[in-house]
Amino acid sequence: MKLLITEKPSVAMEFAKALKLNTQKKNGYIESGEWIITWCYGHLVTMSYPEVYDEKLKFWTLNTLPFLPKEYKYEIIQGHQGKQFEIVKNLLQREDVEEIYNAGDSGREGEYIQRLVFMMANPNPNAKMKRVWIDSQTEDEIQRGIKEAKDLSEYDSLSNSAYLRAKEDYLIGINFSRLLSIIFGRRIAKDINEEKVSISVGRVMTCVLGMVVSREREIRNFVKTKYYKIVGNFGEENQYIKAEWKVSEKSKLFESPLLYNETGFKSEEYAKKFILSLKDKKAIITELKKSKQKENAPLLFNLAEIQNECTKVFKIKPDETLEIIQELYEKKLVTYPRTDARVLSTAIAKEIGKNLNGLYKNFKDEEISQYISKMINEKYSTNLAKTKYVNDSKITDHYAIIPTGQGFENYDKLSELKKDVYKLIVRRFIAIFYPAAEYNKVNMTVEVDNEQFLASGKVCTNQGYLEVLKNRQKSDEEEKDLNIFSNLKKGQEINVINYETKDSETSPPSRYNSGGMVLAMENAGKLIEDETLREQIKGAGIGTSATRGEIIKKLERINYIQINSKTQIITPTVKGEAIYDVVFKSIPDMLNPELTASWEKGLDMVAKKEIQPDIFMEKLEKYIKSKVDKLVLK
Repeated sequence: MKLLITEKPSVAMEFAKALKLNTQKKNGYIESGEWIITWCYGHLVTMSYPEVYDEKLKFWTLNTLPFLPKEYKYEIIQGHQGKQFEIVKNLLQREDVEEIYNAGDSGREGEYIQRLVFMMANPNPNAKMKRVWIDSQTEDEIQRGIKEAKDLSEYDSLSNSAYLRAKEDYLIGINFSRLLSIIFGRRIAKDINEEKVSISVGRVMTCVLGMVVSREREIRNFVKTKYYKIVGNFGEENQYIKAEWKVSEKSKLFESPLLYNETGFKSEEYAKKFILSLKDKKAIITELKKSKQKENAPLLFNLAEIQNECTKVFKIKPDETLEIIQELYEKKLVTYPRTDARVLSTAIAKEIGKNLNGLYKNFKDEEISQYISKMINEKYSTNLAKTKYVNDSKITDHYAIIPTGQGFENYDKLSELKKDVYKLIVRRFIAIFYPAAEYNKVNMTVEVDNEQFLASGKVCTNQGYLEVLKNRQKSDEEEKDLNIFSNLKKGQEINVINYETKDSETSPPSRYNSGGMVLAMENAGKLIEDETLREQIKGAGIGTSATRGEIIKKLERINYIQINSKTQIITPTVKGEAIYDVVFKSIPDMLNPELTASWEKGLDMVAKKEIQPDIFMEKLEKYIKSKVDKLVLK
């Protein structure tokens, strides 16, 4: 017999369908011929609380810290999970089971869920253990995953990383939460008028709280500074160009203390005096650069990017976006959601016509059909091999989120929001086959008495991929701007209509919204608005694609942050700020995004066999012990 274990019942049914089994329903599993298929309900096993190790550890005291067990204890979760564990355990121990297929979610957490079950259940030692790793839940992919299932031991390093992640979160949470609650809990309770406060500390959670509070305080302490720009209007009364003054080395004001910055004066009085100094001086066009620009479609979505996009477009939280895409994945509409990659693998790129054909033939959406029809009529290439959208080196476990071109029998039952999220993924996918957007661009420099005024104009001449992503039409205003430039030549004198001052002021940094926070976490604490730049600097992030939304949700649930339901803007609560202050005084490292990201990098190195698990554990225990000792001895 072959035993296959999935993460949840609905997935088990998809596997049975893909294997074309005529199954009999049993208690907690289904059986047919040579196959038994059963399931978990997410986690069935959990780490034991400290009091299971020793009854005395139920009480939070400094003399029981640091808590660093030599052997870790685990237990079965009670309730329906416990009942299901017993069913899975009995199946794993059956003597007629010759092959066991771990078909859990294809990621670190999915690996951990099933490894815990195997650890507690003692499977039949004579059975071969295999791992099914799939990118979507389509029949073809499930069949491929089973056919190409590798020996379970090939995923041992991923399993080691998963166990270490859980131990790290457990040890940091227990030790630092107890430590800070014992030392500072009463003081915080008094400060915020609560009877009792227990301080919750987490490896990633506390770091995110730090990002929210420090940003809020930057905004609170920000003092706006007014400054004054100079704008010159050049040309004719009915057709003129606005150009802004900028200091240059030739300027009489180069490095002058009168300037606030390179484009503005500290006072309006200085600005107006400067304007008077230019009166009756000739204006000459010294630079006139005309260029054509091309801009390709952005890379595909990974989870962080689509969470950010859904927050902007639909004003929903990252964890809600993940729930929706997980459902789209389980309904075979899209590929695996918990991915960091924004590109495709070479192997998938070769087969991409299947996804497009499936969309074209089976997705009854007029707008999407028109986009694909245009691709066919205009003979747009589907050969992605040498484009930026295919890069095997940027894929770890899974490629980007794309539509499978299947699962449309489930589409009509989806809510409107879920359909909209699906279409967002489809449009981003189709856009990569469209030509680049093309622009005509002009940069002009006007010189007046060695002072430079800069102007530019840009107009979209061919929408290319923008037709799919933005439906953007070029405006009359853009055309008009460019037409003005077209009549001018370098070296010619241009009429000065007038100069005027323009009030400006410095702006405070923006608050994070929930989607922006996910992006900042992916980029180790840096909120980078420019998408291309984000992709270039991406390294080790804080948390993982699977956990970031949940961490934000937890911070809101324990009342450390609040999220505006209409705008998704995040602000800290009074309690959150009080906790931040305590952590800042006692364990400031926990607020450092780079340190938190380095722990995540370490886990990744374990998964890639670049460091041994015991070295990671040794460093972790040493770190916790040093922090506890420092505070206890104070």
